[in-house]
Amino acid sequence: MSASVTERQPLPEAGESEGERPFADRPRGRRKREDLELGVLDSHLGYFVRRLQVWIFQDFVRALASFDIRPAQFSVLVVIEANSGLSQADLSDRLGIERARLVRLLDELEKRGLIRRQPSPLDRRSHALVLTREGQRRLKRMKVLAAEHEGNLTKRLGPMKRETLLGVLRDFP
Repeated sequence: MSASVTERQPLPEAGESEGERPFADRPRGRRKREDLELGVLDSHLGYFVRRLQVWIFQDFVRALASFDIRPAQFSVLVVIEANSGLSQADLSDRLGIERARLVRLLDELEKRGLIRRQPSPLDRRSHALVLTREGQRRLKRMKVLAAEHEGNLTKRLGPMKRETLLGVLRDFP
């Protein structure tokens, strides 16, 4: 007859905590998610910003599912609308999107009939980005859904925390 895993486990040595024992020697069984310790992550801002970002993106994608639009695509459309005729380089710099990735993103939006690249009146080597009429029409409806998404976020965080976070993050480079 074999002993169960928990019967074979050595007792922790003096000064050794459960977390210091080799993984294979720990008791098996699922811990509740809220019981899991985060270790040093509990003091890492990046960890929590990423968790918030994942929630925000998932909620955004759900809210705008009827348009099959991702947050980066929406951002591009909104900035083009606010700055009609801007160059790809300026858009890339402003949104912090790698230029090669932006080109692929713009290709997709152009293929969907939402934007158009026109020759730049200022520089023959670059393009001026504009929304098409269809892009304007769809973006108007997308912005309504995006506002509902922001409302969900406000409910989740509370208005004061949302404004505080927005203020702090707006000042970040």
